[in-house]
Amino acid sequence: MGAGDMPLDAGFDPDERHDEAEWNDPHRILTESATLGEALRRAREHSARSIEDLSAATRVHIRYIRALEQGDFTALPSQVFALGYVRAYAAALGLDEQLAAERFKRESPHAPVGLQPPTGVDVTDARRRSPRLIAAAAVLVFAVVGWNVFQRVSLMQAPTPPAISDTPETWSLGSAPGVVRLGAPRAAPPDQTVPALYITPGLEAELTGIDPEDQAAVQAARTDAPVQAAFNPRGATYGAAPTASNVVIQARRAASLVVRMGDGRVLFARQLAAGEAWRAPLEVSATVDVSEPDAFAVYMNGEYDGPLGAALTPLSQLNSRAQAAARRTAAEAAARTERAVQAAAERAEQATASAAAATIQPAG
Repeated sequence: MGAGDMPLDAGFDPDERHDEAEWNDPHRILTESATLGEALRRAREHSARSIEDLSAATRVHIRYIRALEQGDFTALPSQVFALGYVRAYAAALGLDEQLAAERFKRESPHAPVGLQPPTGVDVTDARRRSPRLIAAAAVLVFAVVGWNVFQRVSLMQAPTPPAISDTPETWSLGSAPGVVRLGAPRAAPPDQTVPALYITPGLEAELTGIDPEDQAAVQAARTDAPVQAAFNPRGATYGAAPTASNVVIQARRAASLVVRMGDGRVLFARQLAAGEAWRAPLEVSATVDVSEPDAFAVYMNGEYDGPLGAALTPLSQLNSRAQAAARRTAAEAAARTERAVQAAAERAEQATASAAAATIQPAG
């Protein structure tokens, strides 16, 4: 090759080749960098990862990573924790953890603290003062005990003879003063009298629709069917609103309840816990399908009607029974009200006749 010839371009840069060899050897970047922080920073820049990504991967706070790269070891916690951060950061960058930790120990200004002798009471001084302290405590205890004994002795008095010279006959052992006669038993004291409960005239008839003086109406009311237990929600209640439902199905224990429409669609399906309930809507053609019929109680118009009875029950049948019961209850209430009104009218006529008779008698 002549003097005027140009060197051939082999297609690579010697510096670039040097960098590739350096990254292929993790020990080299830690040993040839001026500081540990410079080595960590160069390794991070070569990996094209941000500090935030490495902080999330190593669970090391961002400020500690920046302190390591900047060589600000004063911003790091104690050396035990800082060594853990160095190892985790070096491992995430593909560097040698042990070599990074050794270099951190050399560059870290925190020198290990040697063991210090314990501080406190001088054992020699304590031994020298112990006899005097024990003697003082013994004197104090003796003084307290002696004072208490002196007080008790000074307060003691000689026993004085009793004022009674002779012992009564009734006090002698085995003697009796005489025969004791008991009279007839007395009657028990009367119990406390409680005044009769005051009832406002006309109030009972106004509230119940039954005249207390009309024995026939009272007897008829007593023969009426008793009021059943009312619905008591003891959990979540699903389904229609209270104003749009006359039938409530409540689970006595955990069981499944499925309500299917006439076209096969599922209106409601749930595993009900004990106490949870479902309100049936009005004017809906559906079938109630349950796993255990005796696990469900039926309430119509707010009153208990009995168990469900069957695994498949048409919803229209339950709504019809509830409407019939509502009409029957309304008819009975209307009948009681009518009887009360008739009884009141009869009493008014009797009172008017009595008043007219009382007015005519003086005139005669």
